[in-house]
Amino acid sequence: MTVELKENERIDDLERNGYQIIQRTDGFCFGMDAVLLSGFAAVKRGEKALDLGTGTGIIPILLEAKTEGEHFSALEIQEEVADMARRSVALNGLEQKITIVNGDIKEASQIFGPASFDVVTSNPPYMNHSGGLKNPHLPKAIARHEVLCTLEDVVREAAKVLKTGGRFYMVHRPHRLAEIINTLTAHRLEPKRLKMVHPFADREANMVMIEAVRSGGSFLKVEAPVIVFQAPGVYSDEIRDVYGY
Repeated sequence: MTVELKENERIDDLERNGYQIIQRTDGFCFGMDAVLLSGFAAVKRGEKALDLGTGTGIIPILLEAKTEGEHFSALEIQEEVADMARRSVALNGLEQKITIVNGDIKEASQIFGPASFDVVTSNPPYMNHSGGLKNPHLPKAIARHEVLCTLEDVVREAAKVLKTGGRFYMVHRPHRLAEIINTLTAHRLEPKRLKMVHPFADREANMVMIEAVRSGGSFLKVEAPVIVFQAPGVYSDEIRDVYGY
């Protein structure tokens, strides 16, 4: 399908099912964290999923390609970015499988209703100190800093929209792990799986992925870590598989 490209936009190949995505040449583009989360999250046959803070729509598009989920909803507060995500959905002919909603994460449970989803995913802003930002309203600032929503907001709303036994998948930074676990458990989201991501085998982790279950029992499995590069400039086999190379 042909869709309109606006100024400073390009189409990138996602290497999955022939899918493509529209991104800005001068704006925030999806990163490895979103791709890794799409490989870590599980959406089973017949399940409905919601992505909080979807940005360009990368996570629902990749999850549609990789899983057998019934339907994927996605919430994005920036109207222009949500419009770009909608056009990417149309570009791939996925209008019946993916719905992009323009709205605020802090109001997700009001928008979609409580206990509406089997799975919630999020690649939220990592930085919790937005002081000193030259323009906190720029898309890059909104994507990286807790300008418009906090970790608490994301976790609270994920818990509300999840069914009992539903799963929440999030990628974040390891230095906030204690805060993340405390926030999850405070909202009855019990951490079940944890996976660190290391740039090289001998480097410290720079990402962490977590699965938590709504009203689940207490049991946490720490999985083998992801190693991004097996040598400088050479992706590991796991990364190549996640990207579909």
